[in-house]
Amino acid sequence: MQNTVHILVLVSGNGSNLQALINAGQRGELGVGRIAATLTDRADIYALERARLANIPALVEPPNMTLPIAQRRQDLSDRILQFCRERNIGLIVLAGFLSILAGDIIREYTGRIINLHPSLLPKFGGVGMYGERVHQAVIDAGEPESGCTVHLVDAGTDTGPILLQRRVPVLAGDTAAALAERIHHEEYIAIVEGTALMVVQIAANTA
Repeated sequence: MQNTVHILVLVSGNGSNLQALINAGQRGELGVGRIAATLTDRADIYALERARLANIPALVEPPNMTLPIAQRRQDLSDRILQFCRERNIGLIVLAGFLSILAGDIIREYTGRIINLHPSLLPKFGGVGMYGERVHQAVIDAGEPESGCTVHLVDAGTDTGPILLQRRVPVLAGDTAAALAERIHHEEYIAIVEGTALMVVQIAANTA
């Protein structure tokens, strides 16, 4: 019998993608994967309530804003890494997590961190490209389609190998909000598919 793959979900906002993962886990769609904990980089977000309602441990680890940005990322990443070691985390899922990971966590969890990005990478990725900024950039560029990407996380920003993508058309008269809403529905599918795929790979590698 395969060992359970403990999953840590990192979130920064409403947590609708976390909810998609919770629902998928309850339906058995994550295989031997189990959401062991949720970690947020800010308090007072609804994702924490979603975790509470699902009886999933939730931890708030805000960035230390007194540090320069590089040190701030390193400090937060090191705290997350320590948590992962303590909880025997096998897979880290960034589901709308706005802080950028850096340092040892990237090396120690190479091939075991995935991120959901709201565009068809490699287009419209990188530092500062998140939320409606991405969708507005897609519209401004006159792109005929957009979508979302699940990719492995590396030392860059939105630069790791792509696992899967889901596409939607960009419609005439689209606003960033309208395009975002259309993509959200695909994100809920993509994050579950990407997580389930990684669970199978990690379980096979640790069997």
